Amino acid sequence: MAPLNHVLLSSLAILRACASSSVLDLIPSNFDKVVLDSGKPALVEFFAPWCGHCKSLAPVYEELAQNFGFASDKLVIGKVDADAHKDLGRQFGIQGFPTLKWFDGKSKTAEAYDGGRDLESLSGFITEKTGIRPKAKRTVPSAVEMLNDQTFKEQVGGDKDVLVAFTAPWCGRTSLSGADARVDSTTNPLYLDCKSLAPIWETVAKDFAAEPNVLIAKVDAEAENAKSTAQNQGVKSYPTIKYFPRGCTTPESYEGGRSEKDFLEFMNEKAGTHRAVGGGLDVRAGIIPSLDAIVAKMAAGGSIVSVSEEATKAAKGLKDKYAEYYVKVFEKLGKGQGYAEKELARLEGIIKKGGLAPEKLDDLVTRSNILRTFTAKSQAKDEL
Repeated sequence: MAPLNHVLLSSLAILRACASSSVLDLIPSNFDKVVLDSGKPALVEFFAPWCGHCKSLAPVYEELAQNFGFASDKLVIGKVDADAHKDLGRQFGIQGFPTLKWFDGKSKTAEAYDGGRDLESLSGFITEKTGIRPKAKRTVPSAVEMLNDQTFKEQVGGDKDVLVAFTAPWCGRTSLSGADARVDSTTNPLYLDCKSLAPIWETVAKDFAAEPNVLIAKVDAEAENAKSTAQNQGVKSYPTIKYFPRGCTTPESYEGGRSEKDFLEFMNEKAGTHRAVGGGLDVRAGIIPSLDAIVAKMAAGGSIVSVSEEATKAAKGLKDKYAEYYVKVFEKLGKGQGYAEKELARLEGIIKKGGLAPEKLDDLVTRSNILRTFTAKSQAKDEL
């Protein structure tokens, strides 16, 4: 009796596992009925249980099926174990795993899917084919922009400083062959594998989200619509990170540390930004050295009238939008001392209350930084 119980329990476990998946398991006995003769379009993954790429795709494909589950009467998202059911694999010319095929529900032929293997790309493909839009759980959209062969050309070389991570879905650790082999992140945190880098990369992208001229991006180097870009960039290991200055298509290989702080420091230096860990602005944001030097003249005893006039002339030749704020502060100080201290206290009070839109917060922090240069110089003058 024990063996029978064991069999029953095993069978129930298998049934529960199958029932918990939103992806329909396709086998020779149901394939024609479900895919070829149902009249419903179908996206089918041909996989093998031992395939590493398939294992990486599995959670993405499961989420895809869940997001389109409400439309199961109009659409099929399924999978075939082509290692166990080799005849089905041969029938559709499967030569590697995973292979994704699209069946339009009208014919017996299939169209190869060669797009990205991320959720956004797969969802977009289905929507384009059927007009059905996914109903995903409410999640915060990624701040990282996925680039393919077309969008890479559109974004790189334009008016943005672009930092790109070339990754692969299966990448669990950084690896190179031969004498150039890098140690993985378990022995050297400088080289994080793709999966370990992903959350840090997302954080960095969010940190720069308010910077219109900075782009933090990714390329799935093994996606059919992005392979050409990875090859053209000489990518041979994952993750590979490259920096493209604005207006330039010639990259600089990034070989620095891979913490949030490391990436921020690198991009701040390259792009002239002032982002701090967490996405806020650092204490130098908004500071204009040439105008700061004029503020110092006031602290050294220069008359507010002459210094203000000098600042006004200097600001006219600057493109920085906060140059005019320096001029405004000088004008206010000309009408009465103490303006910088009072205005700084007011702005700090607003910031402390919170609830500000990111753009507004950046503006107030920048103005506060500028006001501090005036208060610091004013204090220095009083001490003299």
